[in-house]
Amino acid sequence: MFRRILVASDLSPAAEQIINMIYSFHVLGTEEIVLVHCLDIRDAGLLSETLIPLLQPEVDREVAKLNQLGFVTTGEIRIGSPGLEINRVARERDCSIIVIGSHGYSMDQNTSLGGVATTILHTATRPVLVVKITSPPSEISWNPLNHILYPTDFSDNAKVAFTYLETLVRCGAEKVTLLHVQDKIIGKHLVDRLAEFNKIDETLLLELRDQLVNEGDVEVNIEIPFGLVAQEIINRIKTDEVSLVVMGTQGRGYIGEVFLGSVSNKVVRYSPVPVLLVPLVK
Repeated sequence: MFRRILVASDLSPAAEQIINMIYSFHVLGTEEIVLVHCLDIRDAGLLSETLIPLLQPEVDREVAKLNQLGFVTTGEIRIGSPGLEINRVARERDCSIIVIGSHGYSMDQNTSLGGVATTILHTATRPVLVVKITSPPSEISWNPLNHILYPTDFSDNAKVAFTYLETLVRCGAEKVTLLHVQDKIIGKHLVDRLAEFNKIDETLLLELRDQLVNEGDVEVNIEIPFGLVAQEIINRIKTDEVSLVVMGTQGRGYIGEVFLGSVSNKVVRYSPVPVLLVPLVK
């Protein structure tokens, strides 16, 4: 499932952080990497064709580094809208996931990978792994299989994300936390039935746990907190030493949502660890 991945690079020191953590993808079975740098036609204009020869050595340098890490790597420079072009390359090259960098709180700003990340996430038809860019760069090695958090609302999108979680367990995930948050906003009118809902949802989570245990030797915990959904997810990421979050991009839509769901949007902005967002492609 992770054999060929696309890595989006803006050729900046920030992108170097992504290159440095890619080595960890060996444990996921990744063999091939498509490295893509996109020149925004709106910024470069008629200079795009002139800039390509100047940027090619930097692309080649990053390709060489990934090759040294043991991956078969190809590099591409595209001209156009970065978010749209990166998604296009992912489809053309049949990449299983897209890896991008994010500056977190400033993801909505059109700087570095921020604006590009937003566009990719809102138009992606492939799962997107969002890696937090830190300053100074983190020197801690990343093990995606150490402790995976899977927030679920039992929607169709969450079920698709679960298939990726199963693959990660087969790859050797050590610990998984299955999390369903009883939404405080919705639940305030049904507090008297909270115990009933918890029992139903616990049964669903136990079924998911059994499926994962059948996939590999993994410790699986279940949690059903009551609160604001995004905040509860973020709290657990920060307090439970989570290494990776796997979740769908859209849920049941209690409040009308367009494109990227409000919960996944908040999680990817504030999570200090990589988040794998899985879209529901119909």
